[in-house]
Amino acid sequence: MANVIIVGAQWGDEGKGKIVDLLSEQADFIVRFQGGNNAGHTLVVNGEKHIFHLIPSGILHKGKKCMIGNGVVLDPRVLLEEMDQLAQAGLGVTPDNLLISLYTHVIMPYHRALDLAREKKKGKTAIGTTGRGIGPCYEDKVGRTGIRVHDLFDPASFSDKLARNLEEKNFILKNFLGDKPLDAARILDEYLAYGEKLRPFAGNVSVQLQQADGAGRNVLFEGAQGTLLDVDHGTYPYVTSSNTVAGNACCGAGIGPTRIDSVIGVVKAYTTRVGGGPFPSELLDETGELMRSVGGEFGATTGRPRRCGWLDMVALKSSIRLNGLCGLAVTKLDVLTAIPLLKIAVSYKCRGRTLDLLPAELDELENCEPVFEEFPGWNEDISKVRAWSELPQNARNYLRAIEKMSGVPVHIVSVAPSREATIVIKNPFRNATTTAGLSGPA
Repeated sequence: MANVIIVGAQWGDEGKGKIVDLLSEQADFIVRFQGGNNAGHTLVVNGEKHIFHLIPSGILHKGKKCMIGNGVVLDPRVLLEEMDQLAQAGLGVTPDNLLISLYTHVIMPYHRALDLAREKKKGKTAIGTTGRGIGPCYEDKVGRTGIRVHDLFDPASFSDKLARNLEEKNFILKNFLGDKPLDAARILDEYLAYGEKLRPFAGNVSVQLQQADGAGRNVLFEGAQGTLLDVDHGTYPYVTSSNTVAGNACCGAGIGPTRIDSVIGVVKAYTTRVGGGPFPSELLDETGELMRSVGGEFGATTGRPRRCGWLDMVALKSSIRLNGLCGLAVTKLDVLTAIPLLKIAVSYKCRGRTLDLLPAELDELENCEPVFEEFPGWNEDISKVRAWSELPQNARNYLRAIEKMSGVPVHIVSVAPSREATIVIKNPFRNATTTAGLSGPA
């Protein structure tokens, strides 16, 4: 039995979906513990692409139970659309393979309206949210005015809470943001209908996890976004609205911290970021464009082009500290193929000082210039490689450098989008080496 957490170690989009999909083969339960449908996981299985926003990617595996924890904010319409798409692909979603926490907060139409109207009003100072209502929903959660999944099953209670919330939201939308007010009756009918569809899937995730633990089952906890977007520890205010670090798996799913066995951080072989915010190692040249083109760096949720740059070890070390990472899963190594000289940012120069840590002040981080260490690249196609020993020497050297600089072993290497295009060096569920370790022979 093992409880394993998978988190993003950069600014999101690291390829967590593929790693979760890969490890789901050994897991009995796969649990999403934070975020909403502002996240997107793209998987390629048997040549077919699947994009998930809310349902854990473990749903592609038969005999697994996927769970949406209380730390998630849930848009019922998006969830039901995902379920329909999966059904059309022959992957039925039933109460046998999906459980939604009764305590999960629900994204309402006024959350989306507020999100979009606020960004529009900010103009050039907008932070680049996805406009999905994630932040406003978390605001209501903290403000103790949120609507949870179980509320959708009680028409009287739901109607009362909706009326009270809309009185305030409509005033703000109309009088401050200059937007149209929303109709309570229309929302009430729509969301009560959602509730009837979701009722069979609702239950107590925490209790089921306790039962799974007692039965010696494997549980995989799936995070969304990345550590550097954490609302407390990320590059605030250019962050998401939830805690993306591994510690939130306990809060967002309802499991004690003493039950966690391993934390794996997913990191691209380079770095990307979507939206605004500082990005010290960003490339605004042909190499950055090459990474974007070859890596297909466009958001799974919004389609926005991702900003690309060299691997940032200063940022990665912060993620390692914040999450207590036991191992790294390095993705998209193949994207670096044919780039003659690779670089890793090992420190920053800022106003005459050398920094080894991310500064808390946004203005200071924006003025940081990375100090790079260089590595020779490789030209060989690695997309068919399935063993460490088959990688080009320079690719192995690059991975060894990541391991040495970070102080954390590389457990998994992805060399192409498909599930099969992966080198598993150490499986966190089996706790055994399946191929030569990175400290093995050259």
